[in-house]
Amino acid sequence: MNQKKIVVAITGASGSIYGVRLARALTSLPVRVFLAVSPSGRQVMAYETGYESGSFEMFLRESGVIFHKGAKIDEIQPDDFSALIASGSFRHDGMVIAPCSMNTLAAIANGITGNIIHRAADVCLKERRPLVLLPRETPFSLIHLKNMVRAAEAGAVIMPPSPGFYTRPATIDDLVDGIVARILDHLGFAHDLSPRWEG
Repeated sequence: MNQKKIVVAITGASGSIYGVRLARALTSLPVRVFLAVSPSGRQVMAYETGYESGSFEMFLRESGVIFHKGAKIDEIQPDDFSALIASGSFRHDGMVIAPCSMNTLAAIANGITGNIIHRAADVCLKERRPLVLLPRETPFSLIHLKNMVRAAEAGAVIMPPSPGFYTRPATIDDLVDGIVARILDHLGFAHDLSPRWEG
């Protein structure tokens, strides 16, 4: 079976729990994860999750994540334009930016590639690969909304992390899992992370 390859980026908006939970879900599968965290994303993640430095893989393992034997995490520095994900000739199965800051959204919507996260997203759009953005801000200004429209018109999926309540979530983890479940759906992964609506 071919190992799927997914790019995950965490940027400097509140909600780094979504990116961390997505990485946890993917590493329970035979998936190679290419992880890039922006400098501001690292700051927010340290505040919100306790992760500060060192290997992200070790952070996950120390928090109790059990990796699938076919899972792997490649950690990419945001200024590394020589990384595999910078090239359209490197084939992967999609990219998720969770959370997606308004700065990152603006860069993607306007074709500005100031770091490897912007570049990898730009590659997804030009190569017609799945790109899922979780814009985390409230309220949205008209500029934010127009940038979302531009990104959507270029091929991105805009998925604000607005959890549903029909599953009767009891914990924050339940709310987060509901969003991560939708991401996995869009990437084509089978899962039982969150209950589905049955009418």
